[in-house]
Amino acid sequence: MTWFLDNFDLVRELFVRHAWISAVSTLIGFAVSLPIGWYANEHPRIRGASVALVGILYTIPSIAAFVLLPGLLGTGFLSVINVIVALSTYAAAVMVRTASDAFGSVSPAVLDAASAAGFSRAQRVFRVELPLAGPVLLAGLRVVSVSTVSMLSVATLVGVSNLGSLFTDGFRRDFMTEITVGILAIVMLAVLFDLLLNLVGRLLMPWAGSDRQPGPIRRRLSLKVMT
Repeated sequence: MTWFLDNFDLVRELFVRHAWISAVSTLIGFAVSLPIGWYANEHPRIRGASVALVGILYTIPSIAAFVLLPGLLGTGFLSVINVIVALSTYAAAVMVRTASDAFGSVSPAVLDAASAAGFSRAQRVFRVELPLAGPVLLAGLRVVSVSTVSMLSVATLVGVSNLGSLFTDGFRRDFMTEITVGILAIVMLAVLFDLLLNLVGRLLMPWAGSDRQPGPIRRRLSLKVMT
């Protein structure tokens, strides 16, 4: 406890750095996965191959990715861009399958109703498919955010500072207090991310928590088709 109080500024700095790198990587991976997942769902013949191909990226060891990316991107070895690109790729690799399953979970009857109601293809995607796929997408995003927070700590081994730096420094000095603080900080950050995403999901998709009431998209479509 004394070490934590004496080094609070350092822990706070690493916590904030870990948080923003994780958040940026997760959001980029999520944004990339949406169009790929949607396209894969729209073309069943290539869905399996495309999802599997993207999933292979997740099997690349993180250390290898951190080491190889500077040469591929032309960035410095210690650049945080390398870490963000690697973590975004891993996030997308996981989310593509989830996104495809999410769009595939939307009832064909609802899509037919949207088309019959005069929705254009773009309107159907953004006003019908995306909102109804939202709960599944959110569940996948919560998993990805936690895995990204955890995986980022490995980047310390290639010189990019984050909360994982407390591990390496603690091991080097054989100081368990510092290691424990690092573990607890990462767990706390992962929990905060999960709670925040859950809150955002409740605010953006209030209908998702109730199976008894039809969602607003379904109600609007039903009313429009009936009229």
